[in-house]
Amino acid sequence: MTAGAGFLTIVNALGLPSGARVDARVPKKLLVEQGAPTAADKRAIQDGIDELQWFAACKPATIGVPAFADDTREYLEIAVIGCAFRSGAKAARLIELIHRAIPYPVLLVTADESGLAVSAAHKRHAQNEAGRTVIENVVAASGLHADAVDSVQVAFLKSLALVQQPRADLYTLYAGWIARIEAVNAARLTGTFAATDDQEAIDRRRAALDAHLRLTKEIEGLRAKAKREKQLGRRVDLNLEIQQREADLAAYANQL
Repeated sequence: MTAGAGFLTIVNALGLPSGARVDARVPKKLLVEQGAPTAADKRAIQDGIDELQWFAACKPATIGVPAFADDTREYLEIAVIGCAFRSGAKAARLIELIHRAIPYPVLLVTADESGLAVSAAHKRHAQNEAGRTVIENVVAASGLHADAVDSVQVAFLKSLALVQQPRADLYTLYAGWIARIEAVNAARLTGTFAATDDQEAIDRRRAALDAHLRLTKEIEGLRAKAKREKQLGRRVDLNLEIQQREADLAAYANQL
């Protein structure tokens, strides 16, 4: 399955009007010039990106959803971008760089040897530099596949359709897509995909996902520490800590 076919699995699921489609290749040099703050980032882009594609421009004139602007952010357009990574690419860093480089909020579809990923990141005005935007937290769902038939991915793809999103303005539309990315991450833990636009439910799930990720990392660190520990008493204490964290982890999983 080619990266292009994989991209289209996600892009077609969005159900965008034909007038929103752009389908143009983006030169890597633009990303290097606009989104690479360090020499290491420039190398990561040059070595790690195979191709970059601009699939669609979601703006009032193309999808019939109003723009959004307040003191914090201005959403005039949502860009749907695809990026194919080469083997060994620093995927997490490249995803962040792409979101930083493009001035509009981006729904980014990436492909590498492990499969497809979808990511999004809200943008806001930079506090100390007029005309510049900064990204907030990058929310990503990975491990997707173009030919997957599992119920979670099928439900996730169906939930991405434009007609399924809140459409008050481009900010709420983008927030709807972010909520569905979080929903599929939760579903990977619970086995059940549940899309919602209820803000209280979204906030609860987001907090539970954040806590679950934090505890998972803490448990990994404690296990590595226990494995290295020579003193039996200290190893017992570390294992007790791990058990407590695992109990907390299960409690947060129940909130997803």
